[in-house]
Amino acid sequence: MGGLYSEYLNSSKVREHYNYTKETLDTQETPSRQVASAFIIILCCAIVVENLLVLIAVARNSKFHSAMYLFLGNLAASDLLAGVAFVANTLLSGPVTLGLTPVQWFAREGSAFITLSASVFSLLAIAIERHVAIAKVKLYGSDKSCRMLLLIGASWLISLVLGGLPILGWNCLGHLEACSTVLPLYAKQYVLCVVTIFSVILSAIVALYVRIYCVVRSSHADVAGPQTLALLKTVTIVLGVFIVCWLPAFSILLLDYACPVRSCPILYKAHYFFAFATLNSLLNPVIYTWRSRDLRREVLRPLHCWRPAAGVAGRRDGTPGHRLLPLRSSSSLERGTHMPTSPTFLEGNTVV
Repeated sequence: MGGLYSEYLNSSKVREHYNYTKETLDTQETPSRQVASAFIIILCCAIVVENLLVLIAVARNSKFHSAMYLFLGNLAASDLLAGVAFVANTLLSGPVTLGLTPVQWFAREGSAFITLSASVFSLLAIAIERHVAIAKVKLYGSDKSCRMLLLIGASWLISLVLGGLPILGWNCLGHLEACSTVLPLYAKQYVLCVVTIFSVILSAIVALYVRIYCVVRSSHADVAGPQTLALLKTVTIVLGVFIVCWLPAFSILLLDYACPVRSCPILYKAHYFFAFATLNSLLNPVIYTWRSRDLRREVLRPLHCWRPAAGVAGRRDGTPGHRLLPLRSSSSLERGTHMPTSPTFLEGNTVV
């Protein structure tokens, strides 16, 4: 074991593994790669900004401190960190990869696996919450907040352990024949294990939602009300988008396990499948804000901060200013099951 960890700072190990699994190596930065890298970084910056706005909205408005919104906030946090991890992965890819030590490479790839794990476990937590709230006809109260936070903390702890297994020793250093083609320092067995775990969890989530829909369709009006159905539709869309975005990447990893080294050329294009998967972190905040009128107003509030000032300035110079009207908000994502809402102020005729 000591010999294994002594290889973690050997800068020639990464090149050795890439030489074994890849037909060609990226030894220089081409203009097309630079353009692609710049586009991915811009995309990831948008992911960070979007999810940061969602987190700020959930944190500063007490109306969003219910179990459902906190779980969505946890998913936004994992998406935000995924954006940061993708930026680091992009900056450390290409020719830079061959100059990394194994421990740096494990940190680069492990951060992406940790955020992916956190997203999957967040989806599971949301499904469990919906099942408890609808199938069991119960809601999380203040006495359950500790249990809810423990669930979120446990999901991140499991994600850290799952993503950190390679750096703890489950890798293919010293065993080139066991290496993944897509991730040349990861053991194929580890990649298969992770994909299997995620697939089982996602299948369990789908089964939970099928059960929830069956309960809603056969229940009385209080359970199958429009607000309940709207919320259920929202989380189902989030789950569907995740599966659509990540299914190609999971498929390429399963193919990687089945293919002998250098026998499946499509594996050398795996970065396109993972780039497509990053769209999931970009689309999730759009889904939240599209489906919830209240959350949309809260997320967009920083963008409208200058408008009241513009209205005051207009009155000072004699031009008509905007009139602020009080409006009691109502959410299409989750309504009427938590603490009362406080009035918000919007610019006249801008209610969406």
